[in-house]
Amino acid sequence: MASNKSILELKDFLDEKVEIYDNPKFIESDPIQIPHQFSKKEDIEISGFLTATIAWGNRKSIINNAKKLMHFLDDAPHDFIINHEENDLQKLENFVHRTFNGTDCITFIRALQHIYKNHNGLESLFNKLNTNNLQEAISKFKTVFFEVEHLPRTQKHISDPLKNSAAKRINMYLRWMVRKDNAGVDFGIWNSIAPSQLSCPLDVHSGNVARKLNLLSRKQNDSKALSELDYNLRILDEIDPVKYDFALFGLGVFEKF
Repeated sequence: MASNKSILELKDFLDEKVEIYDNPKFIESDPIQIPHQFSKKEDIEISGFLTATIAWGNRKSIINNAKKLMHFLDDAPHDFIINHEENDLQKLENFVHRTFNGTDCITFIRALQHIYKNHNGLESLFNKLNTNNLQEAISKFKTVFFEVEHLPRTQKHISDPLKNSAAKRINMYLRWMVRKDNAGVDFGIWNSIAPSQLSCPLDVHSGNVARKLNLLSRKQNDSKALSELDYNLRILDEIDPVKYDFALFGLGVFEKF
């Protein structure tokens, strides 16, 4: 980061971009539209988690497959997670999004049931695992999540920040659940975690824009890059640092910055 004057100029520039992109119109073309179909807290957080899990590749394809998955869950994800029987899972065998297949999907449903029955739900589990470092909490969460019987291949669908992953999708999910958003895009339904602890979902688009703005010097989009970006975004806003995800994403995807 540079002088105070250039920091203030950058903050003003990015704050303007947040205003442009953090608004309800953003929802129409983003996977976050899937949890926005629900009103019950558990439905929002479960549909959000499953949608974020498959949120890589073509956005239209992500949205279509997430809708298909919700339909398989009878458009009542919490009820399905808690009350499904073995034969209810058969219809999920044919689900596929890129390398996330039916076997992975069934494992995720069983793992979520385990979390809701034994750990009082996703928020409660994250709160229990979070000791002021959400990236460590994500790593611990992965361990608990895979306490159910599973194939080794399925583990790749939850990233581990302690193994140098930027964990883009799960950090995006946490932004959805935790960040208090006056614009109504992010849900802010998890009150046990402070938005100041969130990390920016780091991908090709946000990484490239961050480098052009000197918010990031590291070449790889990994956990070390995430730490650097987090540090710099907290200089711009220590209370709500990940609001800048909207600016970085918008500049990269819509403005080809």
